[in-house]
Amino acid sequence: MLDFTLIVLLVAGFALAADVRRGTAHYREYFYVGYSYVPQSGNTSIADGQIYVERLSPASGTTQPYPILFIHGSGMTGTNFLNTPDGRPGWAEWFMENGYEVYLVDQAARGRSPWQQSVDGLQTTIDTLSVSQLFTATEVYDLWPNSTLHTQWPGNGTVGDGVFDQFYASMVPLLESDGESGTKNQHAFVALLDRIGEVILLTHSQAGLFTWPIADARPSLVKAIVTIEPGGPPFIGDTFSSNTPKHPWGLTEVPMTYDPPAASPSDLQTVNVTEGRLPGYTCILQQEPARKWVNLLDIPVLSITSETSWHGIFDDCTVDFMRQAGLTVDFVRLQDVDIHGNGHMMFMELNSDEIAEKVVGKWIAEKTKSAMLGSSRE
Repeated sequence: MLDFTLIVLLVAGFALAADVRRGTAHYREYFYVGYSYVPQSGNTSIADGQIYVERLSPASGTTQPYPILFIHGSGMTGTNFLNTPDGRPGWAEWFMENGYEVYLVDQAARGRSPWQQSVDGLQTTIDTLSVSQLFTATEVYDLWPNSTLHTQWPGNGTVGDGVFDQFYASMVPLLESDGESGTKNQHAFVALLDRIGEVILLTHSQAGLFTWPIADARPSLVKAIVTIEPGGPPFIGDTFSSNTPKHPWGLTEVPMTYDPPAASPSDLQTVNVTEGRLPGYTCILQQEPARKWVNLLDIPVLSITSETSWHGIFDDCTVDFMRQAGLTVDFVRLQDVDIHGNGHMMFMELNSDEIAEKVVGKWIAEKTKSAMLGSSRE
């Protein structure tokens, strides 16, 4: 017979999960938020724009004041943070062990968040070679400075290796347009924050492009932001997009609240900066005096870049843009804190727990303590 307590939990819509590797347990539920009904022929309709949300709570109870909302990057889903491709517990588990409630999501029109053929835009898929070159075997291809220093991926990072195959099999099609993704995700995540309240926002890669519009819409509900190798650099595509124009609002495809106001992207006057950059790289920033992201000024930000990723070329430019916009940003290059060999998927790599403990967890603890102290003085 089922234990009575478990029956009660199941009836309430929860599942109790245990990780025998660490002897921990948590409560789990899921829901959808952000959808609207789109009329179809014959007086019918379908739901569109919703995101899948998974809530994980430590069975022993939370000891931290704010939950962490994880948002994955392009081609990925919320499974990124459940466990690593070689079977180790992921960051969701690490943060629950340290008393945090965790929210995992699938971006709009991605994974368990339905893509509606008659409503949503075109999809694209990331191929195996691109994944090896950019994420898992950069040391083999030597396409940018420091790429050969990559040592932390668990496996050889190419097709046929069991870890790579497991990782690649988890990847899914994504919307081709970052503009469409930005609009849909801002709408859905605002609805999520309105439902769950204050959070710490932790985003990776492409999700960095959506971080700022979400916080712009609900600044009082975002207590801190951790952005791991965020989408960028400002105004152009990254090194592998031939520096083509992108991110017309600076670091986003959707409008941001600027002070002084910017009615259109053309109001953002820019200047090219080469001083202090890698040879051949030009950083595009706002012309001074820069407009500010006025709604985000009180939200602390941590931006993290690994030792071997192509983001090492331009993430300092992304951070400079944030600071121009008035944000208080702590910028950590992992090699500068003696954490070496990581790539773009650092939270899946062999030393992922070390990064969680020494960099992300430590910073979040400091900022949430400061926020709580500030609240107690008001």
